[in-house]
Amino acid sequence: MCRRKRLQHSANTEQKDTVESTKRESSDNPRTAETSSATMVNQTCTDMALAKVNSGKADLEQERYLRDATRYFCGIEKPLKYGPSIDSLSDLITALHKEFETNFVNIEMVNHIMLTYKSNAREWKRFAKFDRFKYTRNLVDAGNGKFNLMILCWGEGQGSAIHDHADSHCFMKMLKGDLKETRYKMPCTQAIEMSNGVDIGQMDSDSEGEHVFDSAELTPEGDTTITVNDVAYINDNLGLHRVENPSHIETAVSLHLYCPPFDECSVFHKNSGKRIKCPVTFWSKYGVRQTESNK
Repeated sequence: MCRRKRLQHSANTEQKDTVESTKRESSDNPRTAETSSATMVNQTCTDMALAKVNSGKADLEQERYLRDATRYFCGIEKPLKYGPSIDSLSDLITALHKEFETNFVNIEMVNHIMLTYKSNAREWKRFAKFDRFKYTRNLVDAGNGKFNLMILCWGEGQGSAIHDHADSHCFMKMLKGDLKETRYKMPCTQAIEMSNGVDIGQMDSDSEGEHVFDSAELTPEGDTTITVNDVAYINDNLGLHRVENPSHIETAVSLHLYCPPFDECSVFHKNSGKRIKCPVTFWSKYGVRQTESNK
């Protein structure tokens, strides 16, 4: 027993001496210390790069899942029985961020969250910015790049062009006033780019000569009036739509959720079916007016 303890003590002493010797060697040799430090920095950078790559892969997987979901999801009309209670705009934003933490977003739950929130002007009025000439898109939350939550403000008689949603989900909740939604079948036309650009915030008026394009008039599928706290849903599999404020004496405000977010869609001319790529920008972000350079 005593001999075993002596051997163990001897081994521990040798190990300690080796560690101390290594420390002294690193201390005495600056190049060794620098190499060790550089190795640690390189490892940290590698770990950060791998984390970024893995995060990018997760984001792509979520985006792919959301786009696939547009093939079968048509929206729900009533809140889910098992969904969370949403008592404020802040609750809504928090709940959305929680849902989008996973790659496999429960799109029904997202719809539930939008349905459950009840409009409260004191919460959203600081985001509501109007323009005399067209409706405005005002960013409320960028959703960590996974969704965009925004408030759209519609002056009297203002409306959008007929447009698609770039293969994303679109939820539209009324906060104030009424909106008229007109839906159209998705045509089989290829998008083109216009040098002078187009504006989704302007209701299009087909000009003379549009008939030269090899396409047909868009087919309307009906109108719907969206009233306060209603939620409308659309994706490209369900068709196109035009949204407008039918009132010429009252403004309207709506809350929109787009996922995945997009910065370009297509607008369509009613009489010809002509399809044109169109950038989409923000009139304001987080309650602050945007200039042309940072929209």
